Amino acid sequence: MGAFRSLLALLIIPFLFLSLVSGKRHWADDVKEWCSQTPYPKPCEYFLTNKPSSNITCKSDFLKLSLELALERALTGQKNTRSLGPKCRNSSDKLAWEDCLELYESTIEKLNKTIDPKKKCSQKDAQTWLSSAVTNLETCILGFYDLGVPDYLLPLLSNNVTKLLSNTLSLNKDDSPPPPPSYKDGFPTWVNPGDRKLLQTASPAAQANVVVAKDGSGKYTTVSAAVNAAPKSSSGRYVIYVKAGVYNEQVEVKGNNIMLVGDGIGRTIITGSKSVGGGSTTFRSATVAAVGDRFIARDITFRNTAGPTNHQAVAFRSGSDLSVFYRCSFEGYQDTLYVHSERQFYRECNIYGTVDFIFGNAAAVLQNCNIYARNPPQRTITYTAQGRTDPNQNTGIVIHNSRITGASDFNPSGVKVYLGRPWKEYSRTVIMKTYIDGFLNPAGWMEWSGNFALNTLYYGEYLNTGPGSSTANRVKWKGYHVITSATEASRFTVGSFLAGNSWIPASGVPFTSGL
Repeated sequence: MGAFRSLLALLIIPFLFLSLVSGKRHWADDVKEWCSQTPYPKPCEYFLTNKPSSNITCKSDFLKLSLELALERALTGQKNTRSLGPKCRNSSDKLAWEDCLELYESTIEKLNKTIDPKKKCSQKDAQTWLSSAVTNLETCILGFYDLGVPDYLLPLLSNNVTKLLSNTLSLNKDDSPPPPPSYKDGFPTWVNPGDRKLLQTASPAAQANVVVAKDGSGKYTTVSAAVNAAPKSSSGRYVIYVKAGVYNEQVEVKGNNIMLVGDGIGRTIITGSKSVGGGSTTFRSATVAAVGDRFIARDITFRNTAGPTNHQAVAFRSGSDLSVFYRCSFEGYQDTLYVHSERQFYRECNIYGTVDFIFGNAAAVLQNCNIYARNPPQRTITYTAQGRTDPNQNTGIVIHNSRITGASDFNPSGVKVYLGRPWKEYSRTVIMKTYIDGFLNPAGWMEWSGNFALNTLYYGEYLNTGPGSSTANRVKWKGYHVITSATEASRFTVGSFLAGNSWIPASGVPFTSGL
């Protein structure tokens, strides 16, 4: 009997070994085949081959695995970033490092939201959050470059996360139009009934949860104190009314569903003076930053007074998904308005600046806005610098039914003025039905550096008016388009580009959904 068992073992063990090897080879073959369909197959294969899993039977299986892998590597990247702390040799290193910690935390939050089966997540939501995750990691690296931090810190920050995220963007991409929104009583169904009453009120200040006043007549004397005391997450709108006055402070809004409402442009002013020239990163230079979802600002001026020679100096930075800005003014010079990431809508706002003063990688639409050039020391104006780094990011800057002109004291003599330049390889900016002043350079658009991005960018103009709107002598780049089709232009409307019909009505802010 013992001899029989020994013989049986000798027969079975090789069979089991061959089965395991065959299974492993089958898994490796599956992985290689699926990874070959992504922009970055090598890191995909390397990490997935050694990741235990059942066979991939469909694209959704592969996307799920790819998302889990990106999250794992992001967590490793976060751990590596934390380990850099002791290696920071000076204050500049530490500033850039602190930005990266915040940006990695945000990236992991976006990935968790995308993966969590308990979270309501449409394909377009997922594409937005994955786009933001890529932008966050790019911003992390840029902070080190802003401050001239040596490259010795960068290898630990780069661990294939961005490439793996690009793979998920490619797999998740869907060009179908957004579904029609579900409404009740004129509002999207997810809007809290209490919000409806608030947002139908003529003056949101009358429904404020707290009041900020310089003279002590409110609960708080600073905006940051009121913001920091607000709930981190609220199912209803939390309104902070900021009375007229000049508030010299730096504010970061981290809670969800927060609204800042002032007494009007030029009356309620939040101001600061941080800049790259003054030792800050671009990301951290913002006078006010919003990162909590569904932020609303109304009737406020946001200002950065660092001046035209201190390089990047942000007045407002938004990484707030589904954020809305109504009758606000953004005042600065270089890099005034940082539309960093997520979905954003601006209506009847004023933006002032000199170089790249509307920039970033959000999906942002500016509608019925005034965009003002100021006198630049370097004698060149670039209104926009959009930062899309991946062709599958659903991001871009759209300027619709607005005015592109100069501030009241702007002197165009000897100044070269352009609509924008490509900050990143897949830069996307579209200007539609907008008045363009006559001092614009006839070429319209400016190179960033030689031929960089000229074939991969997407710049479009559609039915603009004014003496600077002629496209006869515009650049001849492969990526530049004179849009003649209403169907093509409609891709960049609030309704299509932002799926705005499903979330902007809840803000109580007027908007045009189509062309």
